[in-house]
Amino acid sequence: MSVTRIDDSGDFERALSVGRPPNIVQLFPNSKALLVSGKIIDRAMLTKGDAISIAANGRSQFVIRGALRAAQKANSVLIIEIAKSEGGTNAYCATNYWNMARMVDAICNELKITVPVALHADHYGIKSEMDVAAAKIEIPTVFEAGLTSIAIDASHLPDDENLLANLELQDVIPPWAGLETEVGEIKGKSGLSTTQEALFLIQGLNAHGIFPDWIALNNGTTHGIEASGQGIQVELTAGIHEALAPYHISGAQHGTSGNNSDRLREIANKTKTTKANVATALQMISWGLEVNDYGNAIVNEDGGFIKLGNEGTTDQNWAKMVEYASKQGWSGGNYKKLNLPFENVLLAQPLKIRERMVRRVEDFVYNMLVSVFNASDTAPIALNHILEAQSHDLGPKATQIEDTNNWTKEQIIERAKSIESDKGPEGDFDD
Repeated sequence: MSVTRIDDSGDFERALSVGRPPNIVQLFPNSKALLVSGKIIDRAMLTKGDAISIAANGRSQFVIRGALRAAQKANSVLIIEIAKSEGGTNAYCATNYWNMARMVDAICNELKITVPVALHADHYGIKSEMDVAAAKIEIPTVFEAGLTSIAIDASHLPDDENLLANLELQDVIPPWAGLETEVGEIKGKSGLSTTQEALFLIQGLNAHGIFPDWIALNNGTTHGIEASGQGIQVELTAGIHEALAPYHISGAQHGTSGNNSDRLREIANKTKTTKANVATALQMISWGLEVNDYGNAIVNEDGGFIKLGNEGTTDQNWAKMVEYASKQGWSGGNYKKLNLPFENVLLAQPLKIRERMVRRVEDFVYNMLVSVFNASDTAPIALNHILEAQSHDLGPKATQIEDTNNWTKEQIIERAKSIESDKGPEGDFDD
């Protein structure tokens, strides 16, 4: 029996009329793009079971186009995201918090994309009280610009300050928006998250009526192109997720690029993860670099990347990119900084070249959605959630079970003193 595709019935039009958040309706009143809250993506994955949505990091238009085409082909929901370091006020990508929604909406309409897509502000980093004050001004602007989900990342701070920062910022986040919180930065084998830390953060939020959709951990993985160390620790992740079960929170997996497909399937099958960030892999694939089966860039004996002929950008443009990086002193993961200075150069290439860059991303994301993350045919499930609720807002998964009176500011500070944790070195806010 074939699975219903959402463009085969009137369900898409009905979902379009009620499922788009108010900021999206205001910005794009005549759009046919089903841009939705991150909550809807999470619910679709939970309903299917053992399924994870790719959160494709939209560092370039090539990545965004390829990921959207793959999701449509797989009949899957999708998250497009950009992190604060990549797309904030000090961006190193042309895609940013304030233009991403317009870019995605335009491409969805152009390509007739009908699967639900969420727009996520990833790793909104908070490292000080000054950052909290600035965030109160800036966060409303990213929702005014059309984003539908956010990750508050104060995990660099001590546990009490992390919780207090999350509490202080809730008033500037729309209640309908997808919400991710973080208890551990991405640091590889250093500073692994603990059950005690995770419970402290989620219980404290619960006590104040805040119910995040996702929690991100440091569960042993790395960002970028690194493939050393143990990688994602599945048992650690599953144990923390199980301890958090009463609070009905899903997992967000960061740093997937350094982990093979088998380990990523294990994350889908054994944990409560419903969101997985994929960033560096998509960037390298679009450029035409040689990668392994899970997108990790392969380097030669000299530590340089291997450019494939007739794949990605032209050899001439790649040579310019390598020369530019060399002059800047960039190597390895710092090639990410090439995105901003070369976006327009790559867009100025002939259609045939642009298409092969997009197609390479499409093929990779499609395989991940269908063969690794079990996300195929989740688009109709998401539509059903919208139509059953007759709303863009599905509400929280959890209810308040902690007593607010036990989680005052003073008590939070005192409780945190008993937490044994190793924050490790300062982490990486990129993917």
